[in-house]
Amino acid sequence: MKRHWILPSSCATLRSFIVVLLFLSIPAAGFAQTPQASPVASPLAGSGIVQEPFGEVADGPVEKYTLSNDNGLSVSILTYGAIIQSLKVPDRNGYAADVVLGFDTIQEYVDKSPYFGAVVGRYANRIAKGTFELDGETYTLAINNDPNSLHGGTQGFDKHLWTAEEIQDTGGPSLKLTRVSPDGEEGYPGTLTVSVTYTLTASNELRIEYEATTDKLTVLNLSNHSYFNLAGEGSGNIFDQTLQLNASHFTPVDDTLIPTGEIAPVAGTPFDFRVAKPIGQEIRDGSSEQILIAHGFDHNFVLDRPAPDDTSMIVAAVATDPASGRVLTVSTDQPGVQFYSGNFLDGSFAGKSGNVYRQGDAFCLETQHFPDSPNQPDFPSTELAPGDTFSSTTVFAFSTR
Repeated sequence: MKRHWILPSSCATLRSFIVVLLFLSIPAAGFAQTPQASPVASPLAGSGIVQEPFGEVADGPVEKYTLSNDNGLSVSILTYGAIIQSLKVPDRNGYAADVVLGFDTIQEYVDKSPYFGAVVGRYANRIAKGTFELDGETYTLAINNDPNSLHGGTQGFDKHLWTAEEIQDTGGPSLKLTRVSPDGEEGYPGTLTVSVTYTLTASNELRIEYEATTDKLTVLNLSNHSYFNLAGEGSGNIFDQTLQLNASHFTPVDDTLIPTGEIAPVAGTPFDFRVAKPIGQEIRDGSSEQILIAHGFDHNFVLDRPAPDDTSMIVAAVATDPASGRVLTVSTDQPGVQFYSGNFLDGSFAGKSGNVYRQGDAFCLETQHFPDSPNQPDFPSTELAPGDTFSSTTVFAFSTR
């Protein structure tokens, strides 16, 4: 088929026509152009949920559900471990990058993952020497972080398949994941029915809602263990990204990273993030015993609340990447948040970008009850009794500056 140009009759009009064509071929100043090299540079369009297979584990097939909104933000969630596998967030110019560490295949999650993006439980964080007493009975847990039990044990919630259900939510696309943890699993008492619901809102919030019931007195502490790099996973360290924590106190740890029981003020220490500062500003402070013990930050921060038993939603943390303008605001009804600066990423594997993940290449903000609470009578209780329902909400909200 031939195409015909209809040209103006006069030379003056022809010159004007050519000028217009040349003008239209030049990108308008101030409008960012999509980088062709980046597979995540162009924002996704449209709101909804897409389901696709993501390999198979011993217990069966794994599905990936991708929730997206109309603003170019999307999150991919696996039925294995209730894992946030991808979280693509636009920068100040509208270009999206994946801001969580992770893998492209399920086998890598099975073989290598240091809890990337997973829901951890039954007890998030550490329990000293893998033992606690409850209602006069002593319970013994798996030791998987010698000499302690970490994130639920050898086969915690992060290593199981969950049942997925798409939820019609007026707030945005929503996915509910459920599993039943049998009595005695990893040494914990009671049959626990637990669910986590992810909702992606039109206002760029990723809401995480937890709910659990038990048929026997037990302990419970749930959290999401996403590793964030607001410049994009695989882009290097997070030391220039800033962090503000709504916490005047933290819980110092012993040399096995178990809280000593003290609730210490952050004032005058590298742990004072009440005013935003670069994460790397004091991360190599050799005069801080706590920094030396953890090889950086790996501590529970006690959130400032009006009263010890207050469970209202408050802003726990605000993280910012000055280069991209991305801002992460974390709100929660939990009493604490574990700030971890990726100290044990050792460069032994590559992630989704093909880049090796090294120490300091991400940070975690794990909303939670305090570590080792079952053995610490002065910490908020983590007990859950039959007839009661555990419920908790954490919100990861994204914006730009």
